Amino acid sequence: MAPAEEARTTGGPGLRERKKRETRAALSRAAIRLCVLHGWENVTVDQIAAEADVSVRTFRNYFGGKAEAIAASHQERMLRVAEDLLARPAGEGLWDALLHAVLGQFAPADNSGPQNGRWQEGVRLMLAEPVLAGEIVKANAAAQEELARAVARRTGTDVERDVHPTLVAAVVAAGSAVAVERSLRADAPLPLGAVLAEVFEQLAAGLPVPSVPSVPLLPSAP
Repeated sequence: MAPAEEARTTGGPGLRERKKRETRAALSRAAIRLCVLHGWENVTVDQIAAEADVSVRTFRNYFGGKAEAIAASHQERMLRVAEDLLARPAGEGLWDALLHAVLGQFAPADNSGPQNGRWQEGVRLMLAEPVLAGEIVKANAAAQEELARAVARRTGTDVERDVHPTLVAAVVAAGSAVAVERSLRADAPLPLGAVLAEVFEQLAAGLPVPSVPSVPLLPSAP
């Protein structure tokens, strides 16, 4: 049973599932922290396991390597977004509910992690690793499936029959990724929460074309 499905049918993840998710999350956080601080090539699976206070065998039970471990953090975060969405007040609009759910997991009070220049540069370098890109694509696909199910339940649609929940999940994932990328690559500090709010405001408005000042045309050459 998928985590979000279990949460819907039992009122929350079971004890076994919670423990597994906690272990996965601890290993993923350890992998991210070590790779950001010390560089991708300088971190081993043994070091990640030691950082998370588990055995290498336990690490291998969950992940095939450090790229998969790092990507798992994104999947877990999006699973929590799906769970938070289902817990939002019933009368709240879909996009408002999604914004609150995403903010709660991606930028809780904008204190979700170190924000200094060294950390941001380390994250950028880590995310540039080609082997990590493929794992993030796989994790994102799995996460979108869970979010689509949550959107379908929230809106009374059918994830198998209606395109809406799957489309919304894809847009949320893409918008969140754009916000994270913009926040990480800004020259001056740019709080992720503010960027996410801007992204979701535009999504809720239907992505209107921005108005730009008209530029007078230069006269044609004779």
